[in-house]
Amino acid sequence: MTNPIPLHSRHRSVLPDWLALYYDRPLELTHGEGRHVWDADGNRYLDFFGGILTTMTAHALPEVTKAVSEQAGRIIHSSTLYLNRPMIELAERVSALSGIPEARVFFTTSGTEANDTALLLATTYRRSNQILAMRNSYHGRSFSTVSITGNRGWSPTSLSPLQTYYVHGAVRTRGPFAHLDDTAFTAAAVADLEDVLGQARGGVAALIAEPVQGVGGFTSPPDGLYGAFREVLDRHGILWISDEVQTGWGRTGEHFWGWQAHAQNGPPDIITFAKGIGNGMSIGGVVARAEVMNCLDSNSISTFGGSPVTMAAGVANLAYLLEHDLQGNARRVGGLLLERLRAIAATVPAVREVRGRGLMAGLELTKPGTDQADPDAATAVLEAARAGGLLLGKGGGHNTSVLRIAPPLSLTVAEAEEGAEILAEALRSLN
Repeated sequence: MTNPIPLHSRHRSVLPDWLALYYDRPLELTHGEGRHVWDADGNRYLDFFGGILTTMTAHALPEVTKAVSEQAGRIIHSSTLYLNRPMIELAERVSALSGIPEARVFFTTSGTEANDTALLLATTYRRSNQILAMRNSYHGRSFSTVSITGNRGWSPTSLSPLQTYYVHGAVRTRGPFAHLDDTAFTAAAVADLEDVLGQARGGVAALIAEPVQGVGGFTSPPDGLYGAFREVLDRHGILWISDEVQTGWGRTGEHFWGWQAHAQNGPPDIITFAKGIGNGMSIGGVVARAEVMNCLDSNSISTFGGSPVTMAAGVANLAYLLEHDLQGNARRVGGLLLERLRAIAATVPAVREVRGRGLMAGLELTKPGTDQADPDAATAVLEAARAGGLLLGKGGGHNTSVLRIAPPLSLTVAEAEEGAEILAEALRSLN
């Protein structure tokens, strides 16, 4: 018998108040195919957010659903206490793709858990609880990761097991260095890093940074900034953690990993990943050079990290992405979409900036003629786009005034045009 109480009311009665929902009338998505999803009322939407960048290749991708079904028919769970063929196969592929020499891979169930593990490794290896993080950053919702998140909207407590120092440089067009050209901007950020290290007591464990900030509104520094930081870090023995939860697997189009835009001084010591690799299955993980990964001197397991079913999904999903050159598609279709969005934005005074790489685009909305964030405008466009059949995301510092666009990497040119036209109408409604 169907429960007569509306699903939204049931949600509010049993789930936390702080568990965010999009839209005045929240959506129940029931199924998807390709780049589209359907709600419980039968409405069809072009998905430009992909479950927060998680549906990386396509909804209901046959290769992934087949791999999941076949593995579930054999064995669903065993834990890391037993040899696990799908986990080893995926680890071999990720290790080879990481760019880190002698890489080891540890699987988790989320990006939060991956970053938590990276912090454990770095602080243990360096025997220090001091961490460098970027302003406007987001790294997860666990006790350790909220303590290094440089965005108050996603950091509910000031209590922390870590001492965190925040560095400038991740936001190119705001802040004290915004007026500088790229070379001077990078030099100023490096000088700021040096100054911050002067405040630290003893050896800092690591710098953790998103090559493109996700929740922060798809902001990024000039190419090469983290490579320049690496020169400073190496002098002090400080590790570099690249948080690739949202930038990994070719989403930026130009590179397979976001860190590769900053590669002049070599790869990071640690890479964290999640989201897209599982195409909706719960996969996160850490890649680190063997010396760092093996620094723990106590026993550890992962009960659900590396599950045979999720690993089978990851192997199939990664194979599909590589065989169909979805990184190249992100570069080509994403480039066309960004051009289209910039042309639209030129006619809408509320759009301060269109930014992004590949299929990772952000539109920052402000009150026209000012630099003042306008969260109400972002919400209004989100609602209008939904009414037109398009799902978007939001982000952008604590004011949440950036529209985030991150469709599955198999997006077609026709779908990019369709989504841009719906978004154009939604933006024009602000005028």
